[in-house]
Amino acid sequence: MPQSRQQTSTPRRVGVREFRGNLTSFLKQVEDGQRFVLTSHHKVVAEIGPPSSDVVIRKPGALRGKIKVADDFDSLPEDVLKSMEDGT
Repeated sequence: MPQSRQQTSTPRRVGVREFRGNLTSFLKQVEDGQRFVLTSHHKVVAEIGPPSSDVVIRKPGALRGKIKVADDFDSLPEDVLKSMEDGT
């Protein structure tokens, strides 16, 4: 299976000031698979690149109405609930 471009590209070193000044251009390159190593005073401070393919963006409420708690589900005993509220 061929590797994606993001897995094979070598990160390009870019200063934070240059990155900030050309943000739109750099983000378009990231969309195309380019990875960057951001530096400040010659020290690496961040890496930026496309997300890996295993990143899943969760949508809050996506399962609303699809999950039901059983009627016979046990609630916590009163002493446990009280200790959680009191912090003891």
